[in-house]
Amino acid sequence: MSEDTSTVDVPTRVPPLVLISGPEELLAERALAAIRDDLRVTAPDVEMITLEATAYEEGELALHASPSLFGEDKAVVVRGLHEAPDHLQQDLLAYLEDPADEVTLVVVHASGNRGKKVLDTMKKAGARVVDAPAIKSDRDKTQFTANEFRAARRRATPEAVQALVEAVGKDVRELAAACRQLVDDTTGVIDADVVETYHGGKVEATGFKVADAAVTGEAGEALRLLRHAVAVGVDPVPIVAVLAQQLRQLAKVGGAGRGRSADVARDLGMAPWQVDKARRHLAGWDGSALGRCIQAVAAADAEVKGGGRDPVYALERVILTITREHRG
Repeated sequence: MSEDTSTVDVPTRVPPLVLISGPEELLAERALAAIRDDLRVTAPDVEMITLEATAYEEGELALHASPSLFGEDKAVVVRGLHEAPDHLQQDLLAYLEDPADEVTLVVVHASGNRGKKVLDTMKKAGARVVDAPAIKSDRDKTQFTANEFRAARRRATPEAVQALVEAVGKDVRELAAACRQLVDDTTGVIDADVVETYHGGKVEATGFKVADAAVTGEAGEALRLLRHAVAVGVDPVPIVAVLAQQLRQLAKVGGAGRGRSADVARDLGMAPWQVDKARRHLAGWDGSALGRCIQAVAAADAEVKGGGRDPVYALERVILTITREHRG
């Protein structure tokens, strides 16, 4: 993953051919917005035309890329090359043989082999390639969040970044919106307490609090947090999912041996703070106990998803199993 996934740096002068490549829609949209802004710096009246691959009709590209009556600049954006029908790919290849003057062609391709010949032809023709890599792992999300705050010129503590990823990390758009909210609505250093104030009640945050108490052997606290969550309407399913995630991370980090947190995190697809946290929690665990707990959580997962009569009871039982296995 690139150094900064929060912003896409596109120089002011946009070349005639631009390829936005990668599956992360938010980054692709940011890249498009940056390109539009930069085009309007040099050509305020540029005509923007968007063609969707799934609705494309043969010949549209040539029609829109043809010279305008008054010679205005044009930008043609082709979205969804990864879903492009054959006739769109053929039209793009024909266009690339003789690109029109005063036209900027921007092609967006999410992933896959469809449209590969167009991609290769654009790259050979010197197109600027803007990457929009997937943001899936917690490591990527942690980096993304830190970069969002850095781009906004706000300092956020590592603990705040960790808390925000745990609270809203399922969806990158929600994560970006949460960063923006904290930047807009607060002043000074953004720390874990600030994140707790704004996002501590989210389902994911609640699940992590329950899981943290369980894997550290705090039965009473884990059950208290669970019952409070159930009382305010939190579904047991995501709480079981977080329990499973925490136990799997303990097992992975326990099996990774020693080494710098950053190196272990890179090898396991985790964030360094997750490795540090797992190492702290591992003091009360051995491999066989973790294995039994992972099996118990798998059984609880089936029960809360309809296999049992009482999802809350199933969750309470697995929490007690985990806390009993802990050697604290």
